[in-house]
Amino acid sequence: MTTGVLFGGPSPEHDISILTGLQVVRELTQSGETPLSIYWTKGGAFTLTELDVEAESFVDGAPVGSSELNVRVGEGGGFYAPGGRLQKSRRVEVDAVVVATHGGPGEDGTLQGLLDLAGVPYTGPTVAGAALGMDKWAFGAVVERAGLATLPRLLFDERTGSLPFDGPYILKPRFGGSSIGIEVVADLETARARLELNAHLAGGCVLEPFRSDLYDLQIALRTYPALELSAIERPLRRSAHAEILNYRDKYVGGEGMVSAPRELPALLSPSRRGEIERVAAAVAELAGVRGIARVDFLANDTELYLNEINTVPGSLAKYLFVDPPRKFADLLRDLLREARERPTHGYRVAGADGVVLRSATSIAAKLA
Repeated sequence: MTTGVLFGGPSPEHDISILTGLQVVRELTQSGETPLSIYWTKGGAFTLTELDVEAESFVDGAPVGSSELNVRVGEGGGFYAPGGRLQKSRRVEVDAVVVATHGGPGEDGTLQGLLDLAGVPYTGPTVAGAALGMDKWAFGAVVERAGLATLPRLLFDERTGSLPFDGPYILKPRFGGSSIGIEVVADLETARARLELNAHLAGGCVLEPFRSDLYDLQIALRTYPALELSAIERPLRRSAHAEILNYRDKYVGGEGMVSAPRELPALLSPSRRGEIERVAAAVAELAGVRGIARVDFLANDTELYLNEINTVPGSLAKYLFVDPPRKFADLLRDLLREARERPTHGYRVAGADGVVLRSATSIAAKLA
């Protein structure tokens, strides 16, 4: 069996995805496997890279020595290495792929749909699970409908005339996968101005009340081979004056989320810990969690709000599984078993029996 590790992609979180992907490649290599390192460029091309390259080799794109890969869908689908002038393209045998792509098309269902069409088993969320997790508006509506506490949020654009709650406000990209593009503003006028100036809000914007008294809490979970919750962490901001846990807090440190400052396990009362675990378990069912996901909360001493879900978390949240401790190699092994044993989707054509086609009149007549 040959495992592929797919990372990168045309996403604002491209660089972080490289860090996650290289960690997975190294771990699989140290465990005795010879994985395929599949780098998805910022321009959308797939390439096969050497196993021992370092992160800095990707600064200018695909590292030296990389080779092109193509993806085919349908019967015989999968990854192919193009042939030369007198050679046919060659199918690259990959029986399962570890998806290590964050944000954008790597976490919103686009990549998952491609792999489904190509018949390549993969780790992480399904198309539906990825799409729901990436859409902050839709996910918020689902959890609110389920009766879980979450801060009020609304879709915000240039036509929004008034707001149902007072400022300050926090603006988030509707389809953003991280803290990139998030801004805190004092009033409605400033919020409108940021819509034009912040490119990350162009695809949609979610607005919420900004609560400076709330801090972040996070927990990871997996559902295979059974539901398991990680320890709870309290991420720490690198600056005491920072309004939110920003991109630098999370990722700037060399190893992605692994090196970010944190309190782990978070110092919580048994009742607060139990509340977080209960809500996280409910989210696992609501969002159809597959693979490893991270659920983020906002809290103070008396309040707890569900914030969002990350369906492909940084470093695959390996650093959170400390109670009980889980080796990264074991987490990857279970992810790959799930990918191989529980396919994400099976297409069905029941009902497409030709009856409608045989009874149809001419297309021209239907257009008349």
